[in-house]
Amino acid sequence: MSGKRKSYHDDLELINLYYKDRDDNWLGILLERYFHLIFGVCMKYLKSEREAKDHTQQICLKVLHEFHYQRNQIRHFKSWLYQVTKNHCLMTLRKNKHQILPLENSPEPEAEPPPKETEVAGKEKQYQLLESALASLNNQQQTCIRLFYYQRKSYREIAEEKGFSLKQVKSFIQNGRRNIKVYMERKENE
Repeated sequence: MSGKRKSYHDDLELINLYYKDRDDNWLGILLERYFHLIFGVCMKYLKSEREAKDHTQQICLKVLHEFHYQRNQIRHFKSWLYQVTKNHCLMTLRKNKHQILPLENSPEPEAEPPPKETEVAGKEKQYQLLESALASLNNQQQTCIRLFYYQRKSYREIAEEKGFSLKQVKSFIQNGRRNIKVYMERKENE
């Protein structure tokens, strides 16, 4: 972001001015105000300064592009922005974890030893335990968890598809995750 724009308006006033005027400059002031927060969260999750800078810019563009859909839902911009930034970083990490190497960069078949049977059995057991934990959830929690983690749908997409409010979707996912963790810990200790 270039050049500091000064504003004596608080965050909520700037949000209201944006919705009144539809002028991106109001959002620009907000983003400049919290640019350090976005960058700091990106550094925390992504570790690389170059990646953090790239993703900070992506998040700013995302906020500028999608902010008009959030009308009347944002009361605390800083908290909302932190959550958007954190979710973006987590999705980036999740996506990078599952990237497939291009053919020319992939190792030769003999380069990596095959996984040991015990490793495969352990992972299979963990997967089965996770599936059992998912099956133990109530229908709403199970549905939201599967849509969010397996189909990578956003809270908004889940809410629209299933007729839940955004708060309900968030609650179902948070409670479902907690219930899965408790279930798995209990089963592992048995």
